[in-house]
Amino acid sequence: MEEHWAYVALSADYLHAGHINILNEARKRGKVLLGLLTDNAIANHKRIPSTTYQQRLAVAQSIAGVEKVIPQATFSYRDVLLAHKPKYVVHGDDWKLGTGRGVRAEVIELLEQWGGELIELPYTEGLSSSYIHETLSNGVTATQRLQSLRRLIEHKDIVRVLEVHNGLTGLIVENTHLEDGDRIKEFDCMWESSLTDSTSKGKPDTQAVDNSSRVDTIQQILEVTTKPMIVDGDNGGLIEHFRFFVRTLERLGVSAVIIEDKTGPKRNSLFGVEVDQYQDSMEAFSEKIRQGKAAQVTPDFMIIARIESLILESGMEDALARAEAYIEAGADGIMIHSRSDSPAEILEFASKYHKLPHRVPLVSVPTAYASVSEQQLYEAGFKIVIYANQLIRSAFPAMVSVAESILQHERCEESNKICMPFKTIINMIPET
Repeated sequence: MEEHWAYVALSADYLHAGHINILNEARKRGKVLLGLLTDNAIANHKRIPSTTYQQRLAVAQSIAGVEKVIPQATFSYRDVLLAHKPKYVVHGDDWKLGTGRGVRAEVIELLEQWGGELIELPYTEGLSSSYIHETLSNGVTATQRLQSLRRLIEHKDIVRVLEVHNGLTGLIVENTHLEDGDRIKEFDCMWESSLTDSTSKGKPDTQAVDNSSRVDTIQQILEVTTKPMIVDGDNGGLIEHFRFFVRTLERLGVSAVIIEDKTGPKRNSLFGVEVDQYQDSMEAFSEKIRQGKAAQVTPDFMIIARIESLILESGMEDALARAEAYIEAGADGIMIHSRSDSPAEILEFASKYHKLPHRVPLVSVPTAYASVSEQQLYEAGFKIVIYANQLIRSAFPAMVSVAESILQHERCEESNKICMPFKTIINMIPET
């Protein structure tokens, strides 16, 4: 009697009773072929697992009754089903709703081609991989957070980063997500900006907020979040001080610091040549990168070099020459900055940059050229996009409007229409 294959796909970090129930049902049908979704397959559709593919593979291969484990390289089952043509696919019925609906429909259509059958088991009430992941991730360690940005860069098409300046904005980045077809779209990482940090404290963006205050804010954000963080390090300060700042950030679990190749008093880059700003020499800034890399303890921490040549009108060739020099000095990423309202010059830079013999991940901050899409950036070769100040810019007019409404009406009822219910805010803040 011919023995059939029963296919089960697995993407979860942690096995629970619901998974065991599905695997037991598959074993009743025939030999179990377990498809383990790769990090790439998962990362571009929902949050990347906290464990690596190799760690999950070791677990999958040890499950009793699993005949064979294969990689499933996409969220879609198409390639593995066409390659193996199993008689059965076994899955929980929870994918009838939400992001799994399209994948489920595709599986049914494919199975019909060779007379296969979809076996669906009732969802195990009260158990969910997402819930377990959220519960366990409350205890994320500094090391786990530190390492996660490099994993995201490796496995995601483009890493989406949003500005934070206190614990509440950190929770917004942590919890905000949207369902889009078979994907869950969310922010992957936090950007702790010196501009929005100083603005939230009512101080100018001139490095008026010292590193001790910055570190205090960073710790408050890390305490209530689990996602990786990139810190805006301005120009890094004196080399001697930058070395200690690198050590501090790395110890806290920050994944990366971005430093700009400017010297002298801090001036916001978006003012360009309208104010006195000075670009550091290529040699001096390269040495700062080298010293910072020498100071870090682990290979996971990243120092990203921010090039100001286009901001200060030094030209495209100067920007490219600096990129080469900074990569040679050990930079783990290159951020090209522009204050043009068109993405043309950063796309031109990206095109020329990718012809260089040695390259590192490319970072975009589309504050000025806001019309550029993530797809355009990805196609141009960017790996990280940072939305650098939108939360504080949106909060300010809302708060001013509420204040004016209270003054005008001499009560707060009218302002309620633009205020979130306080219960909603309270429910977003974890008790532990």
